[in-house]
Amino acid sequence: MLTIGQVAAHAGVTVRAVRHYHQFGLLAEPERDASGYRRYDAQAVVDLIRIKTLADAGVPLARIDELLHAGPEQFAAAVADIDRSLRRKIRDLENYRRRIAELAAGERLFLPAEVVAILDRLRATGYSEQMVRIERDSWILIAALSPRSVPEWVAVKHAALDDPLFQRLYRTCDEALGWTADDPRLAQLAADIVAWNSLRPEHGPAQPGTVDLMFSHATAASPAWQRLAVLLAAEPRPCRRTGSCGRRWSDRRASASTSTPSGAGRWVGGSTRGG
Repeated sequence: MLTIGQVAAHAGVTVRAVRHYHQFGLLAEPERDASGYRRYDAQAVVDLIRIKTLADAGVPLARIDELLHAGPEQFAAAVADIDRSLRRKIRDLENYRRRIAELAAGERLFLPAEVVAILDRLRATGYSEQMVRIERDSWILIAALSPRSVPEWVAVKHAALDDPLFQRLYRTCDEALGWTADDPRLAQLAADIVAWNSLRPEHGPAQPGTVDLMFSHATAASPAWQRLAVLLAAEPRPCRRTGSCGRRWSDRRASASTSTPSGAGRWVGGSTRGG
């Protein structure tokens, strides 16, 4: 007769594993002897070896008892089912490894390559990291909520970044992150933004609410940007080629609440919805 330590050693498992198999109902618990110790026989060693072999092969503990008592056909069917389950787990683990590897790529984990190129361009041009983060988060919202808009908005943003006047305005928006809400320069910035947007054509809509969510996220970054949003909403809109003149941005948003305000793809992470 064997002690629990001896039977564990013969089977190549730990004493803790033996107790675990007892609790799981895989290995019968022998009666205690007069000294209060459990004594195991050779059959316990055989059973432990079979349990360990199945466990080492990846069989879930919940299915080991089924296999221990299965006939040849049932055993083969159960093994095939377990194999399919293991293959699924392997695929999942491989996907996890790929995603973990992509973490090293930073923004590429969350955004398509063409959007990451915009962020890289902003960094290379000297915009602050805070501005780039706001831009990134806005693009994450677009990609998740209005993915069909991304290609057009990317093209529009690159075209805007090619414009020296836009770059000057956008850089001023970047600087304005650190201004106070009562900075007198905000009024002129709002007027300049509206004037610049009025000369550009409108572009495609996003899903309802996408721009509102982007806008609220962006303006939360700075009290000055919140004030700029108020000024933009009150700013009369100059005439553009469409013939729409003099309407305030707040009126225009009310009449087009389910579509993207013009110019949003140009500004994206900036403090204005377009114009």
